[in-house]
Amino acid sequence: MIKVGVVGGTGYTGVELLRLLASHPQVEVAAITSRAEAGVKVADHFPSLRGRFDIAFTDPAAAPLAKCDCVFFATPNGVAMGQARALLDAGARIVDFSADFRIKDRAVWEKWYKVAHAAPELLAEAVYGLPEVNRERIRAARLVANPGCYATAVQLALLPLVESDFVDHRHLIADAKSGVSGAGRKAEMDLLFAEASDNFKAYAVAGHRHHPEIMESLASLEKASGRSIGLTFVPHLVPMVRGILATVYARITKEADFQALFEKRYAKEPFVDVLPPGSQPETRWVRGTNQCRIAIHRPLGGDTLVVLAVEDNLVKGAAGQAVQNMNLMFGFPESQGLEHIAVVP
Repeated sequence: MIKVGVVGGTGYTGVELLRLLASHPQVEVAAITSRAEAGVKVADHFPSLRGRFDIAFTDPAAAPLAKCDCVFFATPNGVAMGQARALLDAGARIVDFSADFRIKDRAVWEKWYKVAHAAPELLAEAVYGLPEVNRERIRAARLVANPGCYATAVQLALLPLVESDFVDHRHLIADAKSGVSGAGRKAEMDLLFAEASDNFKAYAVAGHRHHPEIMESLASLEKASGRSIGLTFVPHLVPMVRGILATVYARITKEADFQALFEKRYAKEPFVDVLPPGSQPETRWVRGTNQCRIAIHRPLGGDTLVVLAVEDNLVKGAAGQAVQNMNLMFGFPESQGLEHIAVVP
């Protein structure tokens, strides 16, 4: 049994994390922080958690986070990097949902996030929390940078391809669609019901913050082969609450059994499901689960491979993957607390 602290418990990823931790047999949630809701019972703020949490939100300054074994930061960018050093020095281990430690190159991070990094000395130590790539490093980590939601889906769709030499690595395309919860629990004009409903649009076409994260992670796999990688990534907002569908395109340069390639790569992965040939996955197939489901297509037998990947952006794309990382860090069964079946309809 470990004691856990949650910094930022009132956002969508925060409440999703609490939902998952509530049924985890090895976790005691000792503190849930919120400046705005300090003193308010968690179950009063989120009635869905009635009977599961009998504690109130605590102001971060007063929360006993240093006494926790693991601290989750379900906070906006810039928060975790200001508090990480003190918690690590106190002996806590950290899983950060934000982008604060996802990119190793400080200059690249500061270019995309427009502020000076507050803990650059921790960038080298932080482990990128994609278990399908870094499982053994995560087990030993003190500080894990939970991947972005888009970054998770796109990388899982690409990994078997960039680890082999059957496609052109220099001209990959990822077209991804996400529900509105991916933008967080906040009031913004674009996220109002009257704006987002019955609408469909691309955004951040000139460059999305998950792009350098994806590139740096995939580049680490490319170094051993000497190949270079190029990726065009375009995200879209669709009028649904949760879910991501990533469609990845790659030009085939060498014949291979791509279905077998993906099945072999993910055969032992508990949360990646390679579907039978001809499948067309839907976001509802993974709603509320930590699964990423993948299908491989070769339209008309041509030279373009199409990979479809679906995930719940709040689970495998955020809170579920964070719990998966926690399980690895503390030696728990990797699937513990995460064996949910998708909610249909």
